Amino acid sequence: MQYYTIGETARLLGVSVDTARRWADAGRFPVLREDGRRLVEGRELAAFCVQLAQESAVDAESELRTSVRNAFSGIVTRVVLGDVSAQVEIQAGPHRVVSLLTREAVEELGLEVGSQAVARVKSTNVHIDLA
Repeated sequence: MQYYTIGETARLLGVSVDTARRWADAGRFPVLREDGRRLVEGRELAAFCVQLAQESAVDAESELRTSVRNAFSGIVTRVVLGDVSAQVEIQAGPHRVVSLLTREAVEELGLEVGSQAVARVKSTNVHIDLA
């Protein structure tokens, strides 16, 4: 069985270590103590990730309805404008998401470094590597 430290758990959840500790202390996910360290069992963490995503989806439902299930909320860290196209980078927790879109779309959305944005990904081809 795979176990994760609180630090690893925080990284996987995209939150600070302090937030992960508070969630554990509040009983949001179970922890085991071993040699003074808090450990989270992999299946429990996976279930909590699903629960957290569902909670976020319910919060977002009042704002936007979409069929895209892979949403990465974050902050715009880079915008490169071309004559017709643009490249936008978003840092969403530990994830860097890069999107190519039209310059017109970037201007209409008012995207600039520091803007809060959500990258929504819908793909027919996804690769998964074992960490």
